[in-house]
Amino acid sequence: MKTIEIRRHSIRQKPGDHLSQQGVTLARLVGQNLGPFDRVVTSTLPRAFETAIAMGFAVDEQNELMSTYGNGVESEAPWPLSLAGYAEVVSTGGAAAKYANQLVAIYTKLANYLADRRAALVINHGGVLEMSAVACLPQADHFSWGSHFEYCEGVRLFWEDDKFVNAEILRVSI
Repeated sequence: MKTIEIRRHSIRQKPGDHLSQQGVTLARLVGQNLGPFDRVVTSTLPRAFETAIAMGFAVDEQNELMSTYGNGVESEAPWPLSLAGYAEVVSTGGAAAKYANQLVAIYTKLANYLADRRAALVINHGGVLEMSAVACLPQADHFSWGSHFEYCEGVRLFWEDDKFVNAEILRVSI
């Protein structure tokens, strides 16, 4: 079995693009208990890249698709929704579903890159994380997954027999 851990970036001071000191501290704390990872992928936005670095991981790749999902998706799935809310939106087959399925394709390629019993880390953003997670496991009980993901929270997806087979929700207690 392979795992892909997807986390939301750490804290920033809006409207800035970079992590705040509080964000660096949180990412360091969370990163102490993560890994090892064979591949680390982030969005192209500084706060995602900086989160991975603060967690203690070098970034192997940045992906533009994970950076923003555009107005069409935002109108269907305004931030924040519960995981069940995102699942409902993705199930309708509109712009959000198309976007989420593009992310599933990226995660599938990443899973196929990994050797058995190996893991990858992905750092992206609120909304992006939730939509992609529910699209990877469309038949899961998304109500039990709870609310949207806060800073540094996320999901660990399990890959076996060429598909995602399970998920573990990763919450952060500060």
